Amino acid sequence: MKTQELLKISLRQNAIFIPTELIANDVKKISGTTLALVANVSKLGFTFSESLLHALNNVNPNYKIDVLDILKEVLGTNKNWTPLVKEWNVPTGESVMDHVATLFANLFKSSNGITLQCGHIIPNGTFPLERYNGCPFCGTPFEFGKIENYGQGSKLKVLELWSEKELNDFFTSLLTSKTALDATQVESLKTSITYLPLPEVAIAMKETLMLVIDALIEQGQAEKATQYFKTPTDILRYLWYKKTNLLQIIDPKTIVQRVEKNNQHLVHFLDNSAQSKLTAKENLKLKYSRKECLMVANWLNNLEMSADAACEIMHPKRGMWVRFIRALRLPEYSKRKGFEKLAVLLDTFYNQTYEVWQGNLNHFRLKLDADKTFALLKQRPGLFARSLFSNMLWFGADETIAHFNEIIDKVPARLVFTLNMYAQNYFDKTIQRSVKPLGGTTKRIEPNRLLTLYTDEQLDAMKNQIEDVCILAMKKRFAAVANENKTIYIDPQLFNIPVSIGDRSENVQDLPVALMGTRFPIEGNEVRLFMQWGNDLPAQHLDMDLSCHIAYEDSADICSFSRLETTGCKHSGDIQRIPNKIGTAEYININIDELAKARAKFVTFTCNAYSNGSITPNLIVGWMNSKHPMKISEKTGVAYDPSCVDHQVRVTQNVAKGLVFGVLDVAKREIIWLEMTFAGQVVQRLDYKGVKALLSKLNSKLNIGSLLVLKAEAQGLEIVETTAADEVYDANWAINSAAVTQLLID
Repeated sequence: MKTQELLKISLRQNAIFIPTELIANDVKKISGTTLALVANVSKLGFTFSESLLHALNNVNPNYKIDVLDILKEVLGTNKNWTPLVKEWNVPTGESVMDHVATLFANLFKSSNGITLQCGHIIPNGTFPLERYNGCPFCGTPFEFGKIENYGQGSKLKVLELWSEKELNDFFTSLLTSKTALDATQVESLKTSITYLPLPEVAIAMKETLMLVIDALIEQGQAEKATQYFKTPTDILRYLWYKKTNLLQIIDPKTIVQRVEKNNQHLVHFLDNSAQSKLTAKENLKLKYSRKECLMVANWLNNLEMSADAACEIMHPKRGMWVRFIRALRLPEYSKRKGFEKLAVLLDTFYNQTYEVWQGNLNHFRLKLDADKTFALLKQRPGLFARSLFSNMLWFGADETIAHFNEIIDKVPARLVFTLNMYAQNYFDKTIQRSVKPLGGTTKRIEPNRLLTLYTDEQLDAMKNQIEDVCILAMKKRFAAVANENKTIYIDPQLFNIPVSIGDRSENVQDLPVALMGTRFPIEGNEVRLFMQWGNDLPAQHLDMDLSCHIAYEDSADICSFSRLETTGCKHSGDIQRIPNKIGTAEYININIDELAKARAKFVTFTCNAYSNGSITPNLIVGWMNSKHPMKISEKTGVAYDPSCVDHQVRVTQNVAKGLVFGVLDVAKREIIWLEMTFAGQVVQRLDYKGVKALLSKLNSKLNIGSLLVLKAEAQGLEIVETTAADEVYDANWAINSAAVTQLLID
């Protein structure tokens, strides 16, 4: 179990972990079991580097089986990939009238038709039943097939060798990451904490810290966790994480609203949003044991900060704190001997005898008192950076930048780069911006109204001021780091990979990971979307929909369960019920030449939960791409080939109703990997302007190559085109985005 879980971590980083003690000898001749493993792995679209091949050749055959099993598990070769329609690339000719005729035939129990296993009567002359693997009316599958076509992919992905050193280095990089971890990294970190000793390193992010604290408490080391709590917010974040499994502090009302909205239904009598709202409220009620109450009371009592400072930090989440204080019986514990600090804290909190920093800031800002406003902002450099753009419009660019320059060296590097990245969009009067509120779906907001007070020349000057300030600040930071190297190699691919700042993925990538904004070139003429869900679940109604939105210059089109065929796109049929334990699948084939001929601009890939609730956990979506034509089974319609998979994600969070997981740029023939949630039961609810706003945001992101060029300029390194340089940065190095964040020097 331990080895298999660690194998999954290494696979996400394009490698295979082999413990040193398992390498029994140093035989050069390739064994029969190794050759068999290579052949099986190549059918799945992978191959081994020379060092990995040699290591695998010298391990026990049982470990080779583990490697193959993990690859098969991640690629879902044992799952059911059978769609509703056989040879679905050829239209069945079904129409709305077929569904209407079938509805009446079942209402009036017509004898003129065929009764299927699900009980529905299909009238003669409607659906061509020989073309279906299940009921075309209710979407219940009856027939299942296996994957028939393997190895159609035009490229094999090379896996590298990982030893304990690489595994522990990766563990350390996650703990020291200077940006918040995405869902894939969080899952890898949880596994690492479970099976590996915790290294003595400074943990950079509060969200990462919560995972470490949780591991310590699970191991019975609650006292050791005390050292990590510096503020009341740290304690609140941990308590809320344990309650909701969310690392960010999302207000209860926001969670309840999302659950309520996800359970709304287009069909009125199927709407159960009211009941779901009550259930969500009940699930968020707090209840703690005496042991837990004492533990939290000790944490609060041992905080080093003053009661006034602690209460000021607690104030923005005052409503949540009131609930926690009651549930944890803190007033009772505050009366005990030794809990005097807790008593003072609660007294100050309830009597509100403390000043609120944000209130003072708002007061002086509304009075247009620039000196006092900036004096307060300088106390909190991070908040100054986050409000820099709006303050430039409010008080004037020159004065704001002058004050900001005084504290820019105290601003975290990730915020400095974020300012430089997003200034182009913020100061443009014509661009709607993409934002994602905590716990909400991605939204687009109108430009700041104050922009209209300034001319285009003034706004361009503001953009240039921010760029100059940010680049100068980062060059100073790079220059301050001693570096005796003379040359640097930067892989050209790194100029297409964004730095992990801002938009984090909320779903897990079990195959080699990619950052949002990464572009995948298309080698052939077809892209095939796939969705698989319901694995290990009992048979039930669970209707997930795979769809795509096609954007033209002045119009739009869709391909979904309601429109199985349209220009350039064909859908495999709408499955509404899942079979027992094995799951089911839907596909969409996209013909790029047809779309280009029709002058389509973009195709947005989406999946939706048509059933009440959110997208079901462990649903997998992605796309396939190959230079060679990809076959579809004539017997069953199975169209999945693991060797052709470009990218896939596994849904883990439970608050999304609709998910955008990629955009095809038809003219450039490339797919942009992005993740955008939206409140949509059907694809028609997708706001494509929101997608364009997110694309604009991703396009503005700093890429790794440009960051390395900045480092080279600041440290006087010569950029060379050979890997024989003193510092080498290639694609394999960049796949660990947590390690890349170490370039963000604070």
